[in-house]
Amino acid sequence: MPLMGPQPGAALQTIAMPADTNANGDIFGGWLMAQMDLGASVLARSLADGRVATVAVNDILFQSPVHVGDVVSIFPTTLETGRTSITLDVKVRRYNAETRDERQVAEARIVFVAIDNEGRPRPLPEPS
Repeated sequence: MPLMGPQPGAALQTIAMPADTNANGDIFGGWLMAQMDLGASVLARSLADGRVATVAVNDILFQSPVHVGDVVSIFPTTLETGRTSITLDVKVRRYNAETRDERQVAEARIVFVAIDNEGRPRPLPEPS
């Protein structure tokens, strides 16, 4: 992917802030995981045509640190759908405007289940 900063097509983009750092000044992995879940849920909700619940985060890999001020972009893609579940591949890129450095910093597989208003699993809509 060419170096180009904030990217169209990302399900979610945000800026890493000082309140999200650990004692070393790097962004907490837990904060990054939350952004991955939020960004992936945008696609999952669209595919499910409604509410979803996160049921698993698998194979998460942190590849490079995120720093305060970095633009963090979340890119989910569909790996598999079942009767009620959606498995997404989620990649995270960060862009530092000062250095113009852009790179992938994390990836994971996240599984969502479509749920009804009572929180019970429901079938996914038929593909059109």
